[in-house]
Amino acid sequence: MHNSSDPLQAFIRSLDNPLLDMDYHPGLERVREVLSHFSLRQPKVRIRIAGTNGKGSTGYFLENACRAAGFTTGFYTSPHMLRFNERIRINGEPASDEVLTPLLTDMLDIGKKCGASPFELATVLAINAFNQENVDVEILECGLGARLDATRAVAADLALITPIALDHQAWLGNTLQKIAHEKSYVMQGCDFSISVPQHKEVSAILTAFNPDLRTCDIRHWNKLQAPGQHQQLNASLAYSAITALTQAQRLDCDLDKAQAGIAACQIPGRLQKISIGNASVWLDAAHNRHAIEALLPSLTSLADPLDAILVFTREDRSLADAIDLLAPYCRQLVYKAGGAGAGEPAEQLRQQLAAKPHGSFLVLGSFITVADILRNSTKLGSAEQHIV
Repeated sequence: MHNSSDPLQAFIRSLDNPLLDMDYHPGLERVREVLSHFSLRQPKVRIRIAGTNGKGSTGYFLENACRAAGFTTGFYTSPHMLRFNERIRINGEPASDEVLTPLLTDMLDIGKKCGASPFELATVLAINAFNQENVDVEILECGLGARLDATRAVAADLALITPIALDHQAWLGNTLQKIAHEKSYVMQGCDFSISVPQHKEVSAILTAFNPDLRTCDIRHWNKLQAPGQHQQLNASLAYSAITALTQAQRLDCDLDKAQAGIAACQIPGRLQKISIGNASVWLDAAHNRHAIEALLPSLTSLADPLDAILVFTREDRSLADAIDLLAPYCRQLVYKAGGAGAGEPAEQLRQQLAAKPHGSFLVLGSFITVADILRNSTKLGSAEQHIV
């Protein structure tokens, strides 16, 4: 056990840094070393998800489907918006401090001795929390790539691959082929692997890695609560996963209940709507060109046109190649590149609201941007936040 609470509390505070994922240490050895100190059972099913966009949404759909069918779930996702605990979800809710703190106490010294990064320790923490809570289905979202991602330190039954595009080139490679190669490792050791339809270059690499890779059927969801046409693809991948596991008798699942769970799922930070006074504001963590392109077909359904679209990027990202795509959907376009300071997205939105208190606005960027608006929404005049 760790004797002093100060280092523990300092580490817990460090986990609330949303840039936690930038501390990327390639390799699985450190995670496996920390995990070797704990006795872990194998859940009924463990699912890994890799891809460029849609990993988190697919995970939320899976979580809701499994819970609707009567299974307990653990879902590890990243990054978080307001609080680290959002990354480790147990039965549809962020894990409590009462669950996480004792587990952190047990593992912190072990992790420090082997040089594990905060993200690697967060992954171990999630796996330990799911083990302690005895969940039926574990869902692990890869942080970066898959080949050397911390989530691959444990065996999984099913691999899911969402759309693959250019992103994180500094870590994964500067071509689509290199990125697809890195992400293909999500399938290693899995009994089943399912992908959404991919670009032909990506598909060739994935099927060369695993000739048994399946392509999910794209369903038409009439009553999907998650807004955005692109969510049809993520929902279809989640349903394909549940169907495959049921057909293989890995889960005794009522598919009608699972389907209803997917349809009812609401996802934070993905076209999340909040009301600020009389204005409508949508928030989305779209942070690369591929994500922007996926949003375009849904923008006219929000407002035609939007009064303003505000876009913010981190220091390590640029959306300069995608900004022109957004211009036809709004009266005004605000683009802040190179990292917005704390409170800057909210201040930019405040100025828009002052000019058009009954307006309609879309704010795009990382989860840091979404969090900035949510933290300041009361000051901006929001009585309540809700997802629609």
